[in-house]
Amino acid sequence: MGGFFAACILAGTYLCGGRLRSREAAHEFWERGRWISAAAGVSVAYVFVDVLPELGAHQQAFAAATEGAGVLFAEQRMYALALASFVVFYGLDHMVLSRRAQAGEGTEPELDRVFWLHMTGFALYSGLIGYLLVEREEKGWLALAAYTFVMAVHFLIIGHSLAEEGQKARWLRRWLLASSVLGGWVLGSTVELSETTFARLFAVLAGGVVITSLRHELPGSSKRGRFWPFCFGAAAFALALLATEAAANIAWLANQNCYYGGGDEEVSSMRRHRDFTNSSRSIVR
Repeated sequence: MGGFFAACILAGTYLCGGRLRSREAAHEFWERGRWISAAAGVSVAYVFVDVLPELGAHQQAFAAATEGAGVLFAEQRMYALALASFVVFYGLDHMVLSRRAQAGEGTEPELDRVFWLHMTGFALYSGLIGYLLVEREEKGWLALAAYTFVMAVHFLIIGHSLAEEGQKARWLRRWLLASSVLGGWVLGSTVELSETTFARLFAVLAGGVVITSLRHELPGSSKRGRFWPFCFGAAAFALALLATEAAANIAWLANQNCYYGGGDEEVSSMRRHRDFTNSSRSIVR
């Protein structure tokens, strides 16, 4: 049930985010730029502190499980997927920016092939984020809460970027993306995939989050990114994630000490063996 509420929150972010931006006070709020930069910092911190370490653990398990099986580039596959996702979303943004430059700034975009290709890419991306809600829910309420918060902030960035492309079909964009999130959650609730598939989907998510978040922040960008708000958002959320992880580890170790009566070194060894065994079994399966 928690995943459903999280999906509704994310879908509502798409719907309400666009409406808030259309109001004068909210428009001025976002135009200051620092809030977009801080939100981008939060999103990027989540990728580097939470998603990529988890992706690395899955990559190691995959490489160990396929050792000797003749699988090509087993140690680089997950990261290659993240790179491919980054390149695809960069290509989509590049097409939109090129079309805008040809039409002239302030010109309303046509609902042409580029528009629908761009929207299809973001609809699939939003559906993927909704799909992964189920896996985050299985990891506990803290993981689900962190994921929901980061993706809601991330959707505000996406909504802000799409709103800059013009007001034509704005309701179509909002409802299409909101429906994609809910559709992804429904698919994730009904279709069970292996841990390997989840790892691959997270690799796609990592590449997508980085490029869409940094679209406003890269040096030379016309979006006037703000360094210090970006730095503060990244640092603050990274510290929050690390503190949450430390608290979870302390609680887990305390429970294991009570259950097994072993020392810290023994519990740590059992934990590593448990994580590696579970990952290897899921890869083989």
